[in-house]
Amino acid sequence: MILRRKDIARLGPRWMPFADAASEDLPIGQLWRLALFQVSVGMVQVLLLGTLNRVMIVELSVPAMVVATMIAIPVLVAPFRALLGHRSDTYRSALGWKRIPYLWFGSLWQMGGLAVMPFALIVLSGDQFKGPGWAGEVLAALAFLMAGLGMHMVQTAGLALAADRATEDTRPRVVAMLYILYLVGMGISALIVGFLLRDYDPIWLVQIVQGCAAATLILNIIAFWKQERVRPMSRAERSAPRPSFAAAWKDLMQQDGARRLLGVVFLGTLAFNMQDVLLEPYGGQVLGLSVSATTVLTALWALGALTGFLWATRRLSRGADPYRQAATGLLIGIAAFSAVIFANPLDSWAVFYAGAFAIGLGNGIFGLSTLNAAMARTKGGLGAGLILGAWGSAQATAAGLAILTGGILRDAVNRLVDSGLLGPTHDVSLGYTVVYHVEIALLFLTLAVLGPLVRLGSIPSTPDQGQSRLRLTEFPT
Repeated sequence: MILRRKDIARLGPRWMPFADAASEDLPIGQLWRLALFQVSVGMVQVLLLGTLNRVMIVELSVPAMVVATMIAIPVLVAPFRALLGHRSDTYRSALGWKRIPYLWFGSLWQMGGLAVMPFALIVLSGDQFKGPGWAGEVLAALAFLMAGLGMHMVQTAGLALAADRATEDTRPRVVAMLYILYLVGMGISALIVGFLLRDYDPIWLVQIVQGCAAATLILNIIAFWKQERVRPMSRAERSAPRPSFAAAWKDLMQQDGARRLLGVVFLGTLAFNMQDVLLEPYGGQVLGLSVSATTVLTALWALGALTGFLWATRRLSRGADPYRQAATGLLIGIAAFSAVIFANPLDSWAVFYAGAFAIGLGNGIFGLSTLNAAMARTKGGLGAGLILGAWGSAQATAAGLAILTGGILRDAVNRLVDSGLLGPTHDVSLGYTVVYHVEIALLFLTLAVLGPLVRLGSIPSTPDQGQSRLRLTEFPT
């Protein structure tokens, strides 16, 4: 039986994915198109942190320290997301666009970085006949910097555009949808690129990465096409002095709880992400899991994050306080890391898998709740770009530092164990458990910093009794 368009229309928004995230100013079709920028960003994230990471180390034999440096370069751009957001808030053009120019140029930077990256990596591996010996490092660094700048610019301007067009009631569902499309973009890109690169060849690598570069540009053009209304500006309006970033940042920091919220985002992200590069090695080295068994951990983490998004969306759409929701995510994280630690003495795979799922669950609830809290502050007169850029700066910078800190701390403790400075023990799990205990301590510290925000109660609750039930429209499929 073939459903016709009028038959589908009779189903109503109740049965359409995320239909209740739409509003009069942001119809469901435009919302789904806008969310494609997150698929683009997810694709770039997979290439930078996954596929090209592995290719550089294994196939191209690039030293791990050089690889780590290249991967860390996009993180250097993260602190400037607040500045990028403020510039998009105050941008003046003849058409009155603010977000579209930054989405466009961010897309070009993103595509350009990926387009030249495979050539730079091949030169970096030593496959070079002419030119200075340092050319590979410089070209690769520039390629990663371009891709990272474009990725942060696109995501900051895209989230700000979504905040501009979403209503207060639909904002939690819009945020959840954007987060889920980001995960979907990462998952689909990882599967496709991994399948295409199963037989490595340098020319094939160039074609695949450049194909991804073109795909990101196409996705972003589809995403922002006719998403921002044309509001013509006079020459006098365009020539008027723009508000300075320093003044806008000062106004933001003077808001009740703004500085503390950024501290919560930074500490919480640092606590949840120190295990990013350690969870699978912990399962293999300490619990003796096979490669296929540890691969399941990524799926469990993603499933937990998706569950956290949906649960937090349901609660926030009912008018729950986002700060209390963030605290719930932190408490789940404490229990999750405790389970991972106890999986070793209990010799239990089930406890370990449950801990991995709960890490994603707590992280999903925490991230979505703090982003909603940041978006809710756009009502105070400050631009959405500045506020969401500040949130993104704290989150992305903390994530990069967390991965670096977790790896360094684990290696440092293991060296102390090997040298005998910690006594006659050769427990390989000690380095991992120290990191997990530090993460638990950071989660408790984040709870302490978050406490005054819960008492502040600066974000009003506006429960919508008609939207209180968890509907099928809140699921991605």
